[in-house]
Amino acid sequence: MVKKVGKMVKRLDSTETAKELIKELKAQHGELMFYQAGGCCEGTQPQCFQKGGFYVRMHDVCIGTVEDCEFWVDKDLFEYWKYSHFTLDVLDGFGVGGFSLETPLGKTFKIHYKLFTEEELNNLEPVTTAK
Repeated sequence: MVKKVGKMVKRLDSTETAKELIKELKAQHGELMFYQAGGCCEGTQPQCFQKGGFYVRMHDVCIGTVEDCEFWVDKDLFEYWKYSHFTLDVLDGFGVGGFSLETPLGKTFKIHYKLFTEEELNNLEPVTTAK
């Protein structure tokens, strides 16, 4: 089920497991941010960094926050997935993002996608675009 904020539909949610890991990482590293790239080298898994530890590019898109952490998406990847709801989750194991802060803990963040319904598409929260 996609959550609403007032009458607006959120583009991003997270599992309780993801929220717990984020709290653990914040205790260790301070403020955090997420970035999900669309390139071959980074893969398409979300990466977690200290806030300001990754510089978003012009026109990249912030689709929301998880535990007060901005979640940025590569502009081209957003164009592909803009009709989908993102749910941030965690898996055991090593993902493709070796620079992500959860890697030393033997964890990796993952996104589950769900297409929005027509009604949800008509009520989506606005996104922020990097300048």
